[in-house]
Amino acid sequence: MAMIKAVLGVWAVINLFVFGLYGDDKRRAKSGQWRIPERVLLFAALFGAPGALLGMLFFHHKTRKPKFAVGVPAILIAEAALVFWWLFETGGLF
Repeated sequence: MAMIKAVLGVWAVINLFVFGLYGDDKRRAKSGQWRIPERVLLFAALFGAPGALLGMLFFHHKTRKPKFAVGVPAILIAEAALVFWWLFETGGLF
């Protein structure tokens, strides 16, 4: 149980970081500064899809770009399916 709490804590920190990354890129976009490359934002979404999606919605950032508008929710769905499959296979859910 302690291991699960530790993993969830690390995952929460990663998602907060990704959320902040999307917010920072939006700030940079508004002020005309150097931007965070899209490939970095999408790569970060692989590790923190909920943070990326919340960052997109909260900051209204990258929501019109199809690779983000479709890609980030697809990553989130795939990760959720993988977690549920893993929990079901290991008996952790039932």
